[in-house]
Amino acid sequence: MKVLMINGSPRKRGNTQALLGAAAKEIKGRGIDVDQISLAELRVEPCTGCMACSDKPLICPIKDDGVKVFKRMLKADGLLFGSPVYFGGVTAQLKALFDRSIMVCQKEDLKDKVAGGVTVGGGAHGGQELALSQMITFFGLHAMRIAVSPVEILGAAGTGDKKGDVLNDKEGMASARSLGKRMADMLLEK
Repeated sequence: MKVLMINGSPRKRGNTQALLGAAAKEIKGRGIDVDQISLAELRVEPCTGCMACSDKPLICPIKDDGVKVFKRMLKADGLLFGSPVYFGGVTAQLKALFDRSIMVCQKEDLKDKVAGGVTVGGGAHGGQELALSQMITFFGLHAMRIAVSPVEILGAAGTGDKKGDVLNDKEGMASARSLGKRMADMLLEK
């Protein structure tokens, strides 16, 4: 069993990675493998709406890393997404991936995968709920099984502005650990 963790932050080892890491530790602790992708290391261009993929899934005229990411998503049993809050939503990098997911939506290729999300905002009311709502919408459009933490109703949310700040957010870190446990429970129920 495997979870693919996708960090949508343009920073490689920032607060989003810390929250994802806390959730991943709980998942790994239950004997589930966790693989990782950082969109900061890849190039995923925005969707052009050409619909070339509508008849041929995983075929896209855009020559970037998008198709590779979706192939890895298809091999996973669970998907854990993370993003800092950028102007009340997920990063452009993660949004581009969401938009390009039309190539795996036609045949419901992600259906029933367990999915969860984490986000970090600069302040306690920094748009975390809005970013998590975008992730929940993505999960729902793909008919995924949405894991939510009993601590946070939409996923896991932390607060941190400077690198490492989220590690001092006890509630945020607890919500990430709780989400990881919930994802593991759901994966092991299958």
